[in-house]
Amino acid sequence: MPEITLPHNGWRPRGYQQPLWNYLERGGKRAVAVWHRRAGKDEVTLHWTACAAMQKPAVYWHLLPQAEQARKAIWNAVNPHTGKRRIDEAFPHELREATRENEMFIRFKNGSTWQVVGSDNYNSLVGSPPVGIVFSEWALSDPSSWAYLRPILRENGGWALFIYTPRGRNHGATTYESHKDEADWFVQKLTANDTDVFTPQALETEQREYIREFGRSDGESRFRQEYLCDFNVAVIGSYYGRELTIAEDEGRLTSVRHDKTLKVDTWWDLGRRDPTSIWFTQKSGLEIRVIDHWSESYCEPGEIAKMLSGKREKLGYVYGDHIVPHDAGYVKQGMGGKSLEAMFYDLGYSVIVQARDEIQSGIVRTRQILDRCIFDREKCALGLESLRNYHKEWSDKTKSYSNTPKHDWSSHDADAFRTGAVAYQEQHAAPPKRSAYSSKSERRRSSWAA
Repeated sequence: MPEITLPHNGWRPRGYQQPLWNYLERGGKRAVAVWHRRAGKDEVTLHWTACAAMQKPAVYWHLLPQAEQARKAIWNAVNPHTGKRRIDEAFPHELREATRENEMFIRFKNGSTWQVVGSDNYNSLVGSPPVGIVFSEWALSDPSSWAYLRPILRENGGWALFIYTPRGRNHGATTYESHKDEADWFVQKLTANDTDVFTPQALETEQREYIREFGRSDGESRFRQEYLCDFNVAVIGSYYGRELTIAEDEGRLTSVRHDKTLKVDTWWDLGRRDPTSIWFTQKSGLEIRVIDHWSESYCEPGEIAKMLSGKREKLGYVYGDHIVPHDAGYVKQGMGGKSLEAMFYDLGYSVIVQARDEIQSGIVRTRQILDRCIFDREKCALGLESLRNYHKEWSDKTKSYSNTPKHDWSSHDADAFRTGAVAYQEQHAAPPKRSAYSSKSERRRSSWAA
């Protein structure tokens, strides 16, 4: 084994970390490390980034699911063995030119920069694009972040490291399974039985503690995820995981043809900085065909209207009802004194504003209609990931699930689907109530829509 000399602190990879380190030293660009809890995933990638930043002046990111989580897990994290912040061990102050605590940003004397970023705000950052990215807790991150950043790294010859423990059969499982046989990728899964971090006795104790804290079912599931890297454990606390598993078993996640004889209804969740999410559905008897899905951040109403018109022209969609959430009817600052409902009307799209629902009752209604849904697996892939990952919030303080879902990247697609599901049930109980703008929609269209 060649001697590894690092520019600081005498840090060395542990034995089981060595294959990953060797791959990166040989110039490897893509790595997947599905390692068990406490295996040092962030530690080894922080030190690798430090080496890369010294060798090539460039922009580097350490990306976690949420910016708030990133501060706690990386920026402020302390090594319990040394009492020092992990970033100070990986990036000693003598290498730095500036440190901006509020931005979780470091500029080095050689011109490189490193920043801790959330997958909930990666596309809001300005400046030079990164050439090295660590996707930490990848199974919990927004999967669209890789789709957005991959072309950048391909163009500049950059590298990407995906480090995580499993969270069900979501995009984390797909990333591992789709690349494990590719020669130019490093892909490795290490359970707690594959390393010397824990003794068998310590693992038995951990398992008992998980069961004591979370109950037998959830406790065993969490233990298998965290320590045995089991992809087949369902997302803990998932609202719709069981229903989607049944749908897959019944062959209802498949290829769904757009039926040109049926209207296309859309189910929305509106955002500006957060994504706007839209599901495209068709009703055929009692069956709901979910034929398409779209999600995008920082979209103005005009851009959304153009997207809808583009699908109408290219795919032949003939629209029926556009179901939007309650807040579309509110007049908000910065919108010219108009509600989103009014703005879409001016763009040629009449919408139905769904009354505000109680979240838990809306989740129950969504579960009730999922058994009659058939999804286009390819076009709805990202949306299906969101529905699988939409889960209850766990409170470490009360040691129980809260009554509210965890707000993360999966929330927007799940909220859009819930809005449509509630409207669907209400429409089948009574005729839909259109907005005040709808009755005029055929008589007055904007010049752009015309």
